[in-house]
Amino acid sequence: MLEILYRDEHIIAINKPSGLLVHKSFYAGEADTYAIQELKKQIGQKVFPVHRLDRKTSGVLLFTLDKDTLRIMSEQFASREVEKKYLAILRGWAKEEETIDYDLINENEVRQNAVTYYRRLQTSEIDLPFLKHQTSRYCLVEAIPETGRFHQLRKHFKHILHPILGCRKHGCNKQNKLWLQTFDINKMTLHAHQLIFNHPVSNERITLNATIDEDFKRVGDLMKFDLSSYSPVSPCQGFKP
Repeated sequence: MLEILYRDEHIIAINKPSGLLVHKSFYAGEADTYAIQELKKQIGQKVFPVHRLDRKTSGVLLFTLDKDTLRIMSEQFASREVEKKYLAILRGWAKEEETIDYDLINENEVRQNAVTYYRRLQTSEIDLPFLKHQTSRYCLVEAIPETGRFHQLRKHFKHILHPILGCRKHGCNKQNKLWLQTFDINKMTLHAHQLIFNHPVSNERITLNATIDEDFKRVGDLMKFDLSSYSPVSPCQGFKP
């Protein structure tokens, strides 16, 4: 059963688990299940995804229940009226805050402007030897993408030499292998923890929060991060039956 964060007659939002594809995609490959079909079966009606999250990214995922509402919400996303906030664990200690303005090349080889703001929330140094270092450093950040490019956060954090822990394509594979061998963990630590938007009918400002999953929490616990504000709770704020 998917965790429903919010539902009314126009929209529905879930806390997407890591590893679940939103829909069929040429770039993500095939899967046995997709968020669209699972949610459709769960609530007994058709749903339309407003945006997408990468397969390994967990967190708030918004759908509409009809095409007219989809058009309204799509316009909000396109005009950047929607605020998306992510949690990520990075290798090393990034700056306290920074705006990354770095163009990205999309899957069609087109250059696109891409901007991400982040702020560092916590730092950690643990007894985990890596290369010439006797310890390993990490930080927990909140990231707000001002644009919505493919793999934007993964690519931007790689660009500033603080890749997301557990990310394969745009991460540090030596660190990922170290965590797999030492802790049996290969989780990508990227979570869409908050989505803020105007309701498509009432225009009420809606804030949806998605708690982190147990895998993310386990990584945070090993680093002694205080994740109590983002840990699993019941039931989620904002839910309407």
